[in-house]
Amino acid sequence: MYTQAMNSMSVSEARAALPQLLSRVQDGEEVTITRHGQPVAVLVRPDILQRRRAEVVLDDAGRIHDLLTEAAAAALPEGPGLTAERAEELIGQIRAGRDAR
Repeated sequence: MYTQAMNSMSVSEARAALPQLLSRVQDGEEVTITRHGQPVAVLVRPDILQRRRAEVVLDDAGRIHDLLTEAAAAALPEGPGLTAERAEELIGQIRAGRDAR
């Protein structure tokens, strides 16, 4: 069962308790590792990380779909509908925004 309990510990604390720390992460806990009080890493189960990455991709796909649907319904200067060029332009804008993150 996944429970998101976010804990924080220093690098030296994490090093000393690595086996226990891995068990906690395996049980669904997320642990932030800090150095000099600043977060430098987060330990999280791989399946949780994959799910988060998939959610980002699905959100991007949803935004692309919405933009294309909106553009297809809008009357463009050259006539109604969505041209291939305009679709490519919209997709390029989405990709540029994603890459800027």
